[in-house]
Amino acid sequence: MSSWAAKRFWTDVNVIEQDGGFAVQLDTRPVKTPAKAPLVVPSRDMGEAIAEEWRAVVEKIDPNVMPFTRSANAAIDKVAIQFNEVAAMLAAYGGSDLLCYRADSPEKLVARQSEGWDPLLDWAHETFGGRLVHTQGIMPVEQDETALATLTAPLFSASPFELAAFHDLIAMSGSLVLALAVTQRRLSAPDAWELSRIDETWQAEQWGVDDDAAQVAEIKRTAFMHAARFYQMASSGNHGKIDLKTGLD
Repeated sequence: MSSWAAKRFWTDVNVIEQDGGFAVQLDTRPVKTPAKAPLVVPSRDMGEAIAEEWRAVVEKIDPNVMPFTRSANAAIDKVAIQFNEVAAMLAAYGGSDLLCYRADSPEKLVARQSEGWDPLLDWAHETFGGRLVHTQGIMPVEQDETALATLTAPLFSASPFELAAFHDLIAMSGSLVLALAVTQRRLSAPDAWELSRIDETWQAEQWGVDDDAAQVAEIKRTAFMHAARFYQMASSGNHGKIDLKTGLD
């Protein structure tokens, strides 16, 4: 029987070490991905987070409320088998990074962007050796290819689980630099999210909150926070035990 059967069939959920990682068992049956691959994850923290989702199932399995299981499935079934394509797709964000496109007015918004984003571009240069340039307006600015190569190298050296997390960190924020700042612990996930929302926050302050836009933003924020936790779990072998609520050790 597939572990993705419609209804709960197990009593106990356990995390066991095997195959160089950690697997989740439902009674004695291993959890498998939708593609029927063994669901073996790189850290016990991640295994326990997945196990908690399976323990929480009351009757029917609902993947929509099992984010760690979904992310692990994506890492194994999708990212691992097309790693270079996914890394290249995410690397393309570096050429149009959110932090590089600034408003030309009003003055207070320009100052807010500069105050929030300039230190991160400086940090990326100091840390990785790649300097991205910024411009005002929406006209594309050409970035130095060498700078892009150094800034995107961490994507190609990531594990499939780390790259799966990078996907949402980059896609939800629109910024490779913000994603790197979170994974390198230069910024907390909440701080990085707020910096990605400078323009939207400004508009809300001027014109009020758009309820529909706020709902979409909350979905993205939740995905961003989850991705930060998932990344730290994926790399927790180098950092120690992870707090499942904060994603920090």
